[in-house]
Amino acid sequence: MPTVIRADLNQPAHAAAEIMLLDAYARDPMGGGKGLDERVRRRLCKELLRRDAAVVLAFVDDRPVGLINAFEAFSTFQCRPILNIHDVSVLPDFRGQGVGRAMLKEVEAIARERDCCKLTLEVLAGNAPARSLYEKAGFRGYELDPSFGSALFFEKAL
Repeated sequence: MPTVIRADLNQPAHAAAEIMLLDAYARDPMGGGKGLDERVRRRLCKELLRRDAAVVLAFVDDRPVGLINAFEAFSTFQCRPILNIHDVSVLPDFRGQGVGRAMLKEVEAIARERDCCKLTLEVLAGNAPARSLYEKAGFRGYELDPSFGSALFFEKAL
């Protein structure tokens, strides 16, 4: 079973784990297949600290094996915060061993402490293992009225 912690990116070991795990995710086909740019590697932890990100790390035998980065948003309809899970990464050798589930449980605890009305995330339609994990953790597609269909995720690069 993994050890799951709330990262303190002021600690060099936690910052190094953040960069290593996010780079591994970026190199994975589900993360785009290309490692982190050197500028990102240099600045990421400082920028995350400025944004009060919720960062959760998982360790097995003191080895970093999993990462979640989450950021607070706000629901105007609920007038309460939302915690958006932006990155979820588990090293390939540790997938299917409960690492993701344990990290999601900790992120949910953080969201409840912050009085969030919900957790949100996005996942690629073709990432069946991740979709299964999220569904087992209680996540569902977002829709207000079935006649209008599910919400879609759009982006505009700047």
